[in-house]
Amino acid sequence: MMGSDVTVLIVDDEKNTRDGLRIALEDTFDVYVSADIAGAMVVLREEKVDIVLTDLRLAGESGMDLLAEVLKMKVPPICIVMTAYGSVDLAVDAMRQGAYDFITKPLNIDELELTLKRALHGRYLEKENRVLKAQRVQEKSFKHLLGESSAMEEVMQRVEQVAPTKATVLVEGESGTGKELVAHALHELSGRREDGLVIVHCAALSSQILESELFGHEKGAFTGASERRIGRFEQAQGGTIFLDEIGEIDASTQVKLLRVLGERTIERVGGNKSVPVDVRVVAATNRNLREMVESGEFREDLYFRLNVVHITMPPLRDRRDDIAIMSAKFLAEFAEENKREVKALSEGARAALLAYSWPGNVRELRTAMEHAVVLSRADEILPHDLPEAVTGGGALILRSHEQEASLVKNSLKSEQSLNLQSMERQMIRRALLQTKANRTEAAALLGISRRTLQRKLKEMNFPNEGK
Repeated sequence: MMGSDVTVLIVDDEKNTRDGLRIALEDTFDVYVSADIAGAMVVLREEKVDIVLTDLRLAGESGMDLLAEVLKMKVPPICIVMTAYGSVDLAVDAMRQGAYDFITKPLNIDELELTLKRALHGRYLEKENRVLKAQRVQEKSFKHLLGESSAMEEVMQRVEQVAPTKATVLVEGESGTGKELVAHALHELSGRREDGLVIVHCAALSSQILESELFGHEKGAFTGASERRIGRFEQAQGGTIFLDEIGEIDASTQVKLLRVLGERTIERVGGNKSVPVDVRVVAATNRNLREMVESGEFREDLYFRLNVVHITMPPLRDRRDDIAIMSAKFLAEFAEENKREVKALSEGARAALLAYSWPGNVRELRTAMEHAVVLSRADEILPHDLPEAVTGGGALILRSHEQEASLVKNSLKSEQSLNLQSMERQMIRRALLQTKANRTEAAALLGISRRTLQRKLKEMNFPNEGK
């Protein structure tokens, strides 16, 4: 960061000094000058200033006062102070307050330019480090939220936009879609990441235990409460609390949670003292809270408190473009974990994964890949390595050469006829029905190219419909 794109503001009550510095620096920098603090503040408000070069002794004013005002700015410029030999102690004090460096008068222009360049280089390195740190945080935050589909891009954009705010977030989606991963990403991308992320699985606890878990309890609050216990909200102080399966909490807990969200205070069970909490709340559910409100199962006022920002995690069947990315990632993970030499999916296994409906979503895909890696006897995953639930429906058209040969051999031995064309026709019909005759989506579902599908449709004399 050097050259005319760098702006320097010179503040000195001596006109000769101002003009001399301007002439000496304007070939390298964009230079503004001011004789007093008021003029300097006008420049700072109207222009993007990179460096403030100010005398510590101004007519009737102190450069320390200007330094204090500059350091209040959201992104303060670099401050370098000029001082006479007899005021070095004051210059040192200015550095303690936040000035980058000081230069004694009379000024040596070569020394000044060197100081300016060193200051700018330091600022550049700071900025580069911030960018790299932000990139590492983002990579860490999104490393488990896999996918390049438009649905997942929308989720990631929403997470990135909302994370730095204080807004309460409600994440809805089917079981296994990765709602907890969204909570992790929101926390890691927020200013609260240095403090804890506390996770509470609401459905796993009875109502009495859940209240104690969330809000804590006082000694003697109930049988067995032998001492005061701090709840999860207090444990999450300054950080984030993730309330999973929020739709399962009972009416009493709903009322207490409503108070926390409204007043930002909690009361421990058995106590009457309000304890302030500074916590970001992320809640998740696989149920439709709006329908629960309409049926009277969930408080409407609590729903609105939770639903400040809404994120919907799409089911895996609606983002099949991501199956290949995730299955490859899980394959590599489990191959390393189990010390297996499995490196890839066969064409038939890939087609099976694309054809399956994945009712258990990403969680089921992950389990299926672990199953396949553990049972595989080759360097690639074959269809029979996958769980029977994935391949048992017969929704597989393309098979590896080895598998086709095995099928033919077995059918000859048992003297049974295997009509592959009939099987293909049945599977193509199912794919077209499932995708409402969209040939591009049907081809993706079947694990073949659109051109291959069109050729097969023509060979099998399918009706000329679809797109």
